[in-house]
Amino acid sequence: MLWLATILNFFLPGAGYLVAKVKPPWAVLWLLGAVGLTIVEFGIQESEPDLYLLMFASVLAMNLAFAIDVYRTLKDRELAVAS
Repeated sequence: MLWLATILNFFLPGAGYLVAKVKPPWAVLWLLGAVGLTIVEFGIQESEPDLYLLMFASVLAMNLAFAIDVYRTLKDRELAVAS
């Protein structure tokens, strides 16, 4: 589940949290926000190419942060259970 949640959170922030049953209310909001940002990102791709690159980089950084967070959260949970 660790890697599934990590990969899901990278591509759909919030989905990994839902699978891992971590931060469920926030996860739904983050997932809705990610869908909205994706719609905007693709909407400005042709009309505003300079803004598209900025949006792409911003979303990439955010998705990476969500993936790292769910990975660390689940790793900490594993360590707590093991000890």
